[in-house]
Parts: sequence; C-alpha cells; structure tokens
Amino acid sequence: MVFSSLEFICFFLPVVFILHCIMPSINLKNVLLIIASLLFYAYGEPTYVLLMIASAFFNYMLARIVTSSKYKKLWLFFDVFVNLGVLFFFKYMTFLIETLNYISGQKLGVINVELPIGISFFTFQALSYVIDVYYGKVQFQKSFWKVLLYISFFPQLIAGPIVKYRDISDALSYRKIDIEQIFYGIRRFICGLGKKVLIANVMGQAADTVFNADRIEVNILVAWVGAISYMLQIYYDFSGYSDMAIGLGKMFGFQFQENFKYPYGALSIKEFWRRWHISLSTWFKEYLYIPLGGNRKGRLRTGINKVIVFFCTGLWHGANWTFIVWGLYHGFFSILEEYIPFTKKIPKQIAYIYTMLVVCIGFVIFRANTLTQGIYIISQMFLGFSFNNQNISFVTRQLTPYFITMVFAGIIGMASIKPVVEFLNCKQHRAIQTLISTASIMLLAWCIIRLSGNTYNPFIYFRF
Repeated sequence: MVFSSLEFICFFLPVVFILHCIMPSINLKNVLLIIASLLFYAYGEPTYVLLMIASAFFNYMLARIVTSSKYKKLWLFFDVFVNLGVLFFFKYMTFLIETLNYISGQKLGVINVELPIGISFFTFQALSYVIDVYYGKVQFQKSFWKVLLYISFFPQLIAGPIVKYRDISDALSYRKIDIEQIFYGIRRFICGLGKKVLIANVMGQAADTVFNADRIEVNILVAWVGAISYMLQIYYDFSGYSDMAIGLGKMFGFQFQENFKYPYGALSIKEFWRRWHISLSTWFKEYLYIPLGGNRKGRLRTGINKVIVFFCTGLWHGANWTFIVWGLYHGFFSILEEYIPFTKKIPKQIAYIYTMLVVCIGFVIFRANTLTQGIYIISQMFLGFSFNNQNISFVTRQLTPYFITMVFAGIIGMASIKPVVEFLNCKQHRAIQTLISTASIMLLAWCIIRLSGNTYNPFIYFRF
C-alpha cells in the first residue's frame, strides 16, 4: 500500500485517523497504531512483516543488554554486525555473488532473495536507537511495544524520513493533538500528494520512456528531456513522500524533522547535501563520519572519511554499480570544493549552474540501468547532434502541453519561497487560511481523479 493509492486515501487513513481520535488513552492509541502499521506493511509484505517485528525485538533486547552489561562495546558491535548482516543478506548478497562471478569467471549460484520493502529505513532506525542508548543520549525503552511502534510507525516505515528515537520518544508516551495541528497535517499531506501524483508521475513516465529507448532514438534533445525529467521526478517523488509522512505524523501527534529544504536552490554540492535527504545525510554524519574521526584528524583523513561516507551513501541506495559510482561522484565534488573552494569566488549564477549541472549528470548515472547506458546518455547530452525524423518524433511525443505545464510547475516549486510560506502560515490571515484549505480540497480532488484514471504510480524509494 502506498500513500498515493485510493485504498490508502479513501479507506485506510480515514478509518485509522478516526479510531485514533476516539481512543480514550495514549496506550490504546499506541496499540491501534501498532496494529495499523503492521497491517499497512503486511499489505505489501505479508511474510517480511515478521522480519520487521524480529528486528524490533532484537534491537529492543540489545538496548537493554547494552545498558546493564560490563561488555557494552562488544554487545554494540554484535548489534551492528547482526543488523548490517541482515541488510547485506537481503539487499547485497546477490549483487556480491554476481560481481564475483564477473571478476573471476566462476559460476557461483546466485541467491535470489526478494528485497523487503523499507528494510534500509527501519534497519537504520533500529541501529540509531541502540547506538544512542550506548552513548547515553537516550534511556532504553522498557516497553517493547513502544520500540515496535517507533520502528514500524507506518508514515515513515517504508520510505522515511529516517527518524531517530530521541526525536519522538516523548510522543510515544504523551502527545496532545489540537485541531490546528491536524489541519496543518492534512494540508501538508495533500501538498505532498500533489507533488507525487501531478508532477513526479508525469516526469517519471517521460524519464522511463527515454531510459528505455533504443540508442538510435537518443540525441541531445532526447537525452536532456530524460535527464531533466528524472531530476524533477526523484525530487518531487521523494520530497512529496516526505511531505506526506510529515503531515501524517502531525495528524497523529508526532513531529518529524524536515527531510528536504529546497535542494535545487543550492550553490554547491556541499550545500546540496545539507538540503537533500537530510535524515540520511545526518544519519551518516552522526553514526559514521564523526566516529571515523570527522574532520578532526587532518585534511587527508577528512578526505578519506568523506569518500567512505559517500561510498556508503551510494551503496545504501541499492545493489548496483550505478549507485556506488553516483555516491563517489558526489564525494569527488564535495572534496573538490573542500580543497578548492571555487564556488565561493564565482558569481552566484555560475555557482548555481555548476551545482545543478553536477546534480543533473549525477542523477543520470543514478537512474541508468547500467553504467554503460549512463555514460552514453551523458555523452549524448553534450555531443548528440544527430537529428532525424525518429529523434524529432520521439521528442514531440514527450513534449505534450500537460508535460510542459508540469515542468514549469516543477521548476517554480523547487525554488525557495520562504516569505510566501511565512505569510501563508501567519495565523492572523484567516482569509488566506480559508483560501488554502479550499485549494487543498480542490487539489485532493484533482489527485484522486488522476489516480482513478492512471495506473502509473511508482515510488522510487521503495526499492531502497
């Protein structure tokens, strides 16, 4: 089940929300959310829901042991080893065997294991909980059910944002929900739904068409249509999902941290990563980069630490060399900016063009089925000056009026408009708030109409 499905919007969410509102105590509300979250996950993964419960229980027990044991570091190592081992088995074992077969020429048997949805997200959340208990940042939770709710809570279960236990620990035991918070959550959910259904899906269809096209069909125009379409798709798909998750959290009394802060307004790659997938980048910074030494052990060690972090960031996204190269590619530019801070000495307009060009090319590598395809499409973006009837016809089919409209909407929406947001959130402007509520209802209706007539509705980050 996905947030942008009619089953979720018209049945699951209303029923769970109404029941949550009428439950008389926080314990009953928590029981309801646990049941709802397990059903939500089981809808798509009826078998692996047991794996998620087992993960929650294992990390719950390890947190208790870490608190009282004399061998805390050993138990922490064991916890990290088991969690990453499970993640490796399901996500990377096949990739490793195929790579070894390719390098050695052997024919080792490939293990075909279905990837559990959201395993990277709930594994990282569980790890952060135990690590924080080890360092004394949080106290271990005596109730297994609260730990299970923390890990399985459906708004952030299968595609993030990655939530740290300390951010919602108080809300697990006490939370107060007012009508204003609920309305904000609903509006935020609808806004994310609009991003996903109206922009990301349209861009995704165009991107899929280009990346599935024959080589002879791809020239400079086709390549740029595919690159820009995917660049918009991945942002509006994932930021839309994060908006929906944050909105749902608000509706149920939880506060999730922002996951995107206008990343396509960044003037450097370093700034881009402060704005893009914030929950993942801060997780790696806090639980990998800083423990490795961060920037405290000289410039060379800092560079090595960054390469490790970006390698792991790429690998986290999937078992494919395209993701690994994408991570190292961003690591290269991040280190380049560290040693040669040229972005601080050039005009902002040029710095912006540089950043967006690097990001756009990177996402071509990220989206490509193979490195070979990615390199070819990038080459066509700059050298594909072959024009024939096939190329022109291909581009014309993609550049429909609706597609062009959504491209402009996407470009406008990726800009930082803080003064407008602050004005719209101002409580004194009741008329504006009424207008926003009316527009939200209309947007929801439009999304439902689009969903009713279109079966194309993928979520990119489900495979991560």
